[in-house]
Amino acid sequence: MNEQGISRRQVLHIGAATLAGSALSDVLSGPARAATASAASPLYFARFGVDEGLIRGALAAALSKGGDFADLYFQHRVGSSFMLEDGAVNRAFKSVELGVGVRVVKGDQVGYGFTEDLTREALQQAALTAAAIADGPSRELPQRFHVGDPRASRYSVKLRWDDVRPEQKLPILNQLNERTFAADPRVKKVSISFNDESSVVLIADSTGRIVEDVRPMTSCYLGCVAEQNGAREQGAYNVAGREDLSFYSEDRLARMVKEAVARTVVLFEAVPAPAGEMPVVMAAGSSGILLHEAIGHGMEADFNRKGTSIYSDKIGKPIAKPFVNIVDEGTQQGARGALNVDDEGNDVGKTMLVQDGVLTTYLHDQISAKHYGVAPTGNGRRESYQYAPMPRMRSTYMLPGPHKKEEIIASVKKGIYATNFTNGQVQIGAGDFTFYVKNGWLIEDGKLTRPVKDVNIIGNGPKVLEQVDMVSDDLEIDEGGWTCGKDGQGVPVSQGLPTVRVASITVGGRTTGKRG
Repeated sequence: MNEQGISRRQVLHIGAATLAGSALSDVLSGPARAATASAASPLYFARFGVDEGLIRGALAAALSKGGDFADLYFQHRVGSSFMLEDGAVNRAFKSVELGVGVRVVKGDQVGYGFTEDLTREALQQAALTAAAIADGPSRELPQRFHVGDPRASRYSVKLRWDDVRPEQKLPILNQLNERTFAADPRVKKVSISFNDESSVVLIADSTGRIVEDVRPMTSCYLGCVAEQNGAREQGAYNVAGREDLSFYSEDRLARMVKEAVARTVVLFEAVPAPAGEMPVVMAAGSSGILLHEAIGHGMEADFNRKGTSIYSDKIGKPIAKPFVNIVDEGTQQGARGALNVDDEGNDVGKTMLVQDGVLTTYLHDQISAKHYGVAPTGNGRRESYQYAPMPRMRSTYMLPGPHKKEEIIASVKKGIYATNFTNGQVQIGAGDFTFYVKNGWLIEDGKLTRPVKDVNIIGNGPKVLEQVDMVSDDLEIDEGGWTCGKDGQGVPVSQGLPTVRVASITVGGRTTGKRG
């Protein structure tokens, strides 16, 4: 490739095959590799004509109007999807993305431009678009650029998805289909979607730093419809991770079938939930959606910097019981929310948000970290090269507590045990929420009695956190394919929770005229 870069038309000729090239195997051994002593030469993106000259020229244009900081975010992503319905794979497609985003920061303001055309002219134009946020003399770039030091990957794969042929993937779908029908005669319809992708990103900034990261991802959704005495119910189970084909082990496939069918057929026995204020016990695992949506977003630093979060003045203050501890991290091996570096090129670790009931920090990107005078927490994330980064969660969960699951359930005279959340709405600033519980159980006199379905729980996240009065020791990180939405961007996340009791939440169900 010449130093002028590569055009969109050339990319379409290269297509998905580039990710299967031998040079990628060098990158896959870790998120970044050291450059030679003489120059910083990105390894993977060099095939697209991206070299130090192209990077330097784009960053110089980005800082030509006096921006404080600028960065480039190159991304090449190749994905494939297969869908099975009515016993046959009836849809399949492959997608290819290549582009670069240019960000310029002036104070706490951001200018952004992006292009799918990696020629020098297109990058210059995108950079000048982003630079318009500033109005002043140009800033100098460092004399040398350096590629980030290599480190162990949190999602190393033995077999690249681009080396996995369709005939190796399709048996997984057929096996799930056959097993699901065989699991229960009431199952009448099965639908499956299987997705995988390989993504490579390069972040280069005006401090002279260059980082490359290779990010695999896969997910599989299994849904089924069952019939009994003229009634129809549907349920599902899904898994996801930054893994390779070995992720779909015999144990995981068996669990998918078992959970999808069980969540569906139990609905035939389910009764409406009573309505009113009552204790709600959140099951370990996927109930972490409540923690993520109703509480976690309020701890993202941009909402607090702008004063829109209820936690804006709560640093160092108690916001929960002393046995409540909340963590956000990106270091879980193979997790959907795992990262080697965030989308600003910063190291990713574990952030203690709430310790012994006290709010200790927020989730920071570089802009909010500078505002608060702290180090970035590795939470600068973006959906793709078309978007600027902002503070986002990675894997958010509550640490185990001093209680037992059986003890928590036994403590409830009348309430709800919520096991499977599907969707909801949250007002991020105030934390007001409504969540839909697909599956749950009625708790009566300290025992799980009858299944309930189609339950709405309504409340306020910060108040619910205050109402958490028992936390079990059975933390479970959910393996589902969660995607977090914020300001029009979706990013993959993980979440988890031990079994917890919330002393009182409003449950929308059948009105009984009595309070729980």
